[in-house]
Order: sequence, then C-alpha cells, then structure tokens
Amino acid sequence: MTSKAIDPSVAGEVAGIGLVQELVMEFDQALKLTSGKELSGFRLAYETYGHLNAEKSNAVLICHALNASHHVAGRRADNPEDIGWWDNMVGPGKPVDTNVFFVIGVNNLGSCFGSTGPTSLNPATGEPYGGDFPVVTVEDWVQAQAHLADALGIERFAVVMGGSLGGMQAMQWAISYPKRIAHAVVIASTPRLSAQNIAFNEVARRAIITDPDFCGGHFYKENKIPKRGLAVARMIGHITYLSDDDMAQKFGRSLRQRQDYSYDFGVDFEIESYLRYQGEKFSSYFDANSYLLITKALDYFDPSQKTQGNLAQAFASVESEFLVVSFSTDWRFPPERSHEIVTALMQTNRRVVYAEVDAPHGHDAFLMDDPKYHGLIRSYFQRVAHELR
Repeated sequence: MTSKAIDPSVAGEVAGIGLVQELVMEFDQALKLTSGKELSGFRLAYETYGHLNAEKSNAVLICHALNASHHVAGRRADNPEDIGWWDNMVGPGKPVDTNVFFVIGVNNLGSCFGSTGPTSLNPATGEPYGGDFPVVTVEDWVQAQAHLADALGIERFAVVMGGSLGGMQAMQWAISYPKRIAHAVVIASTPRLSAQNIAFNEVARRAIITDPDFCGGHFYKENKIPKRGLAVARMIGHITYLSDDDMAQKFGRSLRQRQDYSYDFGVDFEIESYLRYQGEKFSSYFDANSYLLITKALDYFDPSQKTQGNLAQAFASVESEFLVVSFSTDWRFPPERSHEIVTALMQTNRRVVYAEVDAPHGHDAFLMDDPKYHGLIRSYFQRVAHELR
C-alpha cells in the first residue's frame, strides 16, 4: 500500500482556522466488490478536522449522501469559497466539536470528487472506466473506509455518522464491523428503499441513459456531457428532498418576472425556474456515471435481504449504541422507516436513542440549522465525549 497522506495527528492543524486540504490515500491491494468484480487498486480522497488523540479513540467518520463529498466542513485551502456541506454541524464549538473529536470525511468509490470512479483510468485499457466502472454497494464503501481507517491506525471509531445515504453507511458499519464502532448516528435514513423511492431513482437514471450524449457511459472520449439528462435527474431528485409545505412557503404559485401566464412551455412559475437552475448547476459539476452508480447503491441497500426480511436478525451482531433521528415532514424517508430501525435494534437489546424532529424542510432538514436538531446532536456527542475521559 502506498500513501500520499500526512500524519493524522497533524492533518487537522489547518482545520482550526477554517482551511482544509484534500488528502489522498492510494491502495495497491485488490478490493473484492459485492458484485463479485474486483478493483485491482483504488484511491480514496478524504479530509480531516481536529486532532487525533494519543489513544486514537476520538475519531468520528462522517459518511456523505448522494451528491456530497469528503469536504464536510471548513473552507478548502485551494478554493476558500468552497464551504463544506455540513459546516454548520462540524467544527470548533459546533455540535460535532472538532476541539474534542478527530473528524474524517471520505469520498466514496464511484463518486466524482477524487476517489476511484468512472473518470479514473481503467488499468486494463488505459482509458477512463466510464460506463465500465463496476456497480458498487454501501457494503463496498464501508469496506473501503475500513481500509482507510486501518491506514490511519484507527482501530475503533467513537462515532460513525451520516444523513440519508450516509445513515445507511453508519448502519452498515455497525453490521460489518461491530467491534470497530462505539456509536452509530443515523439521520433521515431508512433500512431499505420503498418501491416509490426505487421508482424515482429509475426515472432519474433513464433521463441520463436516454440522453443522446450519454454514449453508453463513454461520453468522456466523445467529448460530450449528458447535461440534459443529468439536469432532469437532479430536478426529479430535488423535488423529493423538499416538503410540500416548504415548497409552498418558498415558491407557492408565484410567477417568475411576469404578471400573467405565457401560454407556452417556457418558465412561468418561480418553482420551475428554481428547479431548472438546480438541474443546470448540478449538471455542470457532477458526473452522470457517478449518479447512476450511487442511485443503484441506494436501491440495493437492504441489510435484511440476507436474513429473509428480518431486520432484527440483520442487526444481531451489532454492538454499538445508536442515535436515530427522523424529521416529521420527510416524505422520502419518513419517520416510519426510522421506527423500523429503532424497533429492530430494541429487539436485539441494543441501546438506542430516537428523536423525531418537527421541522418543515422535508428530507433536506438534516442539513439545516434547526436548533432542536442541533441541540440533540450536541448533547449526544457531549455524552460520547464524556465516555472518552
């Protein structure tokens, strides 16, 4: 194994002033994937915040959701305008306090922000993988993250935490590596996707795949980008992240720079303009193949599949404590899905704290500044910090 990483005990030095740098760990060993395929080697892009203590017992792994990355908090040293996606949650004096904890953010395999993915060179061809990159799963991501933890000398995480797809990774950590995680924090997540959620993902994928510029996933060598399909995919996804009440409050039926309907197929309503903007912005920085891979990983996540649908049995080997948080207006992963997680954990006699936060923002509430929500996370992490003393 080779590495470009700096010593984890000093990697967070720059984080105290809000500037962080991307680190890269190169692995030259093969990674066997759930699908049966194999990566002959791989790289993981990551960032760290805070200081790893002498016992290496204060490490917290933050797992990202679909379109996020390892840039969790602070401002990037090479681009100070780029603020971490969970900067309101992670940092000095924040709910996940980097004065106390050593926080790691990792970009998952198959994503497009520095870790091995579709834009990486396929050693078998010398060209980008493109559509040939193997399908990856949440289990594969967790396995790769465990390799990174090994390389950093971290035998056990104080907490593995994530929202949405990140919460799935926290659950998988507790299942795959029960002795390597003390606490799992699962926010706005689900033990498996519903048929409706799989349907949304499939419509989004078809928008990308049927874009004439997709070229079977090999659009890089054609100097094309399936921006139209990717923009529509993002528009579909974005609708599911917001609640009806939140959309009504922000946009209602307000018209966009006009007093009456245009009676054509342009933009009439503010919500149309907003969705088009979000789609176009997303298609300018995210990779279409990565979107396909990550939504498929979402679809495939189901720990109970190996236990004939028995989620409690899937959690039977779990040793960590859990904090599970849901949001009242999250209709993509509603509170009922979190109830399933909590019930299954209780059936296995695991210690679990559950909270349903009354917030108007829908699924995206896990990214917001709601004081009740942040107070809950702060209190839980203070308890974890007390255990470290």
